[in-house]
This record gives sequence, C-alpha cells and structure tokens, in this order.
Amino acid sequence: MGQRDIYILNGPNLDHLGVREPHIYGFETLADVEAACRREAEGWDVNLIFRQTNAEHEMVGWLHEARVGAMGIVLNPAAFSYAGYAMLDALKMCDCPIVEVHISNIHRRDEEWRTRSIVTRTATAIVSGMGTDGYALAVRHLLYLGQRRNAA
Repeated sequence: MGQRDIYILNGPNLDHLGVREPHIYGFETLADVEAACRREAEGWDVNLIFRQTNAEHEMVGWLHEARVGAMGIVLNPAAFSYAGYAMLDALKMCDCPIVEVHISNIHRRDEEWRTRSIVTRTATAIVSGMGTDGYALAVRHLLYLGQRRNAA
C-alpha cells in the first residue's frame, strides 16, 4: 500500500456484472471494467488494486489496508450502500479521496431504499448513472487530484 495505489473496490453481486439485470447494469463484465480502468491509468505511475467481494468484513479489511497513504479509492458499494454500517465506519477513517460509483442512477431507481446511499456522506465525489464508464472517470479524477497534490 502506498501513495501511488488506487483501490477500486466492488461490493456484492458485481461479480455477476454483465448477466445480472443487463437492462439496468449493462452487458460489460467486471473484467471489462478493470480493463477500462487500467487503460485510463496507462502512462501514469500508479498501481491499481482491483477487487470485488460479497462479504462486508472483507471490504472493511480492504478499506483498513487503504486507510492511510493510498492515492484514492473508487468504491462501488452496491448493496452495502444501504446497510453497510461497518463499511461506513471504515470509510470514515480513510485519509484519501473516495469516489463513490454507481452504474445506474440510484436517484431514479423505483425502489425508494435504493435512492439513499449511506456511503455518500464519506465520498469526495459521486459518479452515478454513467454505466460502467463511471469507473474510468473516477480513476481519471483521482489521477488528476494526485497530480495537483504533487504539484503543490
């Protein structure tokens, strides 16, 4: 873990991206998302750490790993967005920028509970409703933030 590390962390059911409700989440797989993020970071001296879990305790451990010194975190909390209080507490300890990513626009979802993410209160920025393109945009944002910090 270091100042050149960008963590891209994915919550539950995202391992089924591409086959789970493609009318909402699209046909791209998580491997496609990772490849797009790596393309975005080409030419930058960064280390992308790309992970997915269905277990909140594993996500908490990764956030503890990134807590101090990481360049940033791109987080798609998925269903942890609505009830992941242990994850929320871990996010509050992070000293790096956090970009919350949602593939769908959670504010337009039919289920009322999906419109309120508890994670948002810890996020530096939010990307929602841009499909899987939101991940690469989040990585780009963290790269530019890091460049500005290093120039200062």
